[in-house]
Amino acid sequence: MLRFGVMTRPDIRNIAIIAHVDHGKTTLVDAMLKQSHVQRNIEDMGELIMDSMDLERERGITIKAKNASVVYSSGGGSASGGNNVKINIVDTPGHADFGGEVERTLRMVDGVLLLVDAKEGPMPQTKFVLKKALELGHKAIVVINKIDRSDAQIDEVVNRTFDLFVSLGANDEQLDFPIIYASAIAGTATTDYHKPGVDLIPLFNTILEKIPGPTIIENESLQILVLALGYDSYKGKQGIGKIYSGTIKKNMPILQIAPDDEMFPGRAIDLSVFKGLEKESVDEATAGEIVSVAGLEEVSIGSTITDPADPKKMDPVHVDEPTVQMTFSVNNSPFAGQEGKFVTSRNLHDRLFKELETNVALKVSETGSPDSYQVAGRGELHLAILIETMRREGFELQVSQPEVIFHEKDNVRSEPFERLSIIIPTAHQGAVIEEVGQRKGALIHMNHTEHGDVHLDYVISTRNLIGLKSKLLTQTKGTVILNHIFEAYKPVETSNLVELPHGSLIASETGLSNAYGLNNAQERGTLFIGPATEVYQGMIVGENAKVENIEVNINKTKKLTNMRASGSDDAIILTPPKVMSLEESLEFLGPDELLEVTPQSLRLRKKTLDPNKRKREKNKQE
Repeated sequence: MLRFGVMTRPDIRNIAIIAHVDHGKTTLVDAMLKQSHVQRNIEDMGELIMDSMDLERERGITIKAKNASVVYSSGGGSASGGNNVKINIVDTPGHADFGGEVERTLRMVDGVLLLVDAKEGPMPQTKFVLKKALELGHKAIVVINKIDRSDAQIDEVVNRTFDLFVSLGANDEQLDFPIIYASAIAGTATTDYHKPGVDLIPLFNTILEKIPGPTIIENESLQILVLALGYDSYKGKQGIGKIYSGTIKKNMPILQIAPDDEMFPGRAIDLSVFKGLEKESVDEATAGEIVSVAGLEEVSIGSTITDPADPKKMDPVHVDEPTVQMTFSVNNSPFAGQEGKFVTSRNLHDRLFKELETNVALKVSETGSPDSYQVAGRGELHLAILIETMRREGFELQVSQPEVIFHEKDNVRSEPFERLSIIIPTAHQGAVIEEVGQRKGALIHMNHTEHGDVHLDYVISTRNLIGLKSKLLTQTKGTVILNHIFEAYKPVETSNLVELPHGSLIASETGLSNAYGLNNAQERGTLFIGPATEVYQGMIVGENAKVENIEVNINKTKKLTNMRASGSDDAIILTPPKVMSLEESLEFLGPDELLEVTPQSLRLRKKTLDPNKRKREKNKQE
C-alpha cells in the first residue's frame, strides 16, 4: 500500500512480451496459454495462436499487438489452490517498423518479459523496445529462450544483455533483473540452465514475485487511456485500454476526451475483459484491469474515457515520427479495373484514412492531385504490409519509389540514419563489407562467433539502405540475416550521397509475351515474366545487365520466310524468370517508375508509358 490514496492491486499483473523478430515471443505465449488451460480446444488451435492474421502466419512475424490472459494460482498450478492472480499478456511486434504498436502497448502494462535468443543475443529491435520500456520505468524479467539449441551461447548472451541494460541507462533496480532460461517450443523454464525445466511454473512464479501489480488511485474519477481499438459487428467500435483510476459499470454515462480536447459523450453499452484469447462481458471493472469499452462512435487511440461528472484527461501516447514516404495513387495503367473490386480515388481515400484510426505510426496527406496521396510510415516493411493488406481486400493502386523524409531545422537539412546488424557466414564477409561500404555504411562493431559466422554492426543512412537486402541475399546465396532500426536524424553530407541506378527492360508493345521474343530479351539481362503473359507498352519486364533502359519486343513471333518455316530451327531454352515479391519490387523501383498493385498481380512500369514522351522528358531534364 502506498500513500496519498495510491495503491497496487495484488490480484492482477499486466505484462508485455518484447523481443526481436523470430526470437520466440508468440511461441512462448502459446505455451503459457496451453499450460494454463485457458480454453477447452486450445490444443487443437495449432501453433502461433496469437498470430491470427494471415500475413503474420505467412511471414512468421507479429504485426499487431494482441491481448490475452491467464489465471495462475500463487500456490502453483493453474487456478487451483492458493490465491488466483490474473496475468494479462500482450504479445508485441518485434520489428521496429511496427514500433507504433509497441509504444502504445507499453503504456498498458506494468512490466515486461524480455525474450532473448540463446544464440543471437540482444538484436537491434530488442534494443528499440527495451529502451521504450525502461524509459517508462518498467521492470524486466529476462528470458533466455532456445537454450536447447546446440549452438547456444548462454553465458555470453547474458553478459551482452546486461551490457545492453547499462548502455540504455537502466537504474539500479532495473539492472537487478531476474533471469529465466526457457525453451518456448518445449514449454519449459528453469532458473538454473544446468537443471532442465519441466514446465513454465518457474516463469509464472517469477512474474508474480518480480512484476508489481497495477498502480491505482483510490477515490478518483474514472480514467481510461485508449491504446487500441476493436470492432464487433453487434457492439460496434470498442476502445481498449487500462483503467488507471475509478470504476466503470455497464450502461453508465461516459465521456471521451480526444487528443485535440474535443469531447464526445456516450454510454458504456458493453464492457469486456480478456479471458484467455476471448473477450468476456462483465458488468463492472475496477482500476488496474485492461478493458474493452463499447458505446463511443468516435473513439480513437490516445483518447481518454472518463466520468462526465468529473472529467480528467490523460496525456496522449507519443509515437515516433515516420521516416519513409511513398505516393499511393489510383491505378491508371491499361489493365486498370480488370482484377480489383475497389479502384476509384474515393475507395482509396476512405481506406487510407480509415487505416489512420488504428495505425498510429502512419501519416496520410493529400497531394495536388485528387487521385494520389502521400503515405508516410516507419519503414519499408510498415508500408509494404499496408499495401499487401489492401491488395488482399480487393484494392487496385499504384505506388511510387520509397523516399526518406528529410527534416529542416536552423537551416540544417537532416536525414534518418539506421543501425544495421548483419550476420553472415565467414565465406561471404568480403562481398557484404564491400557492398555496404559502397553505400557509405560506417562499421561500428565486428566479431567472429565460434560457429563460423561474422556479426557486423553498421550505421547507415536510410536512403542508402533501400534495396540492400535483396542485393545481399543474392550475394550471400540467401544466408544473410539482416536487421535494421532507426538510430537518429543526422545532417545530410554530400559525401554520403550514393547513386544506385539500375537499367530496366521495357516492353515496347502491348500484347502477349512468347518464347521467341523472350529468348531475344533474356540475352540483355534478367526477366521478370515468362511466356503467355499479358504486357502493355511501358511495362518493365526485366532488369538490364547494364545501367540503361532498353525497349524490347517480347511479343515478337518468328515469321515464315521462303527459306524456313515459322516453327522450325533450334529449340528455345528460356531461363526461369525472377518472380519479384512486393518488397523486392519496392526496392527495385527507380524515381521514374511505379509499381502497379492488384489482387492478382504486381507489375512494374514506367510513370510515362509512351516511349516518345519519355525521350522528350529526358531531353528536357538534360
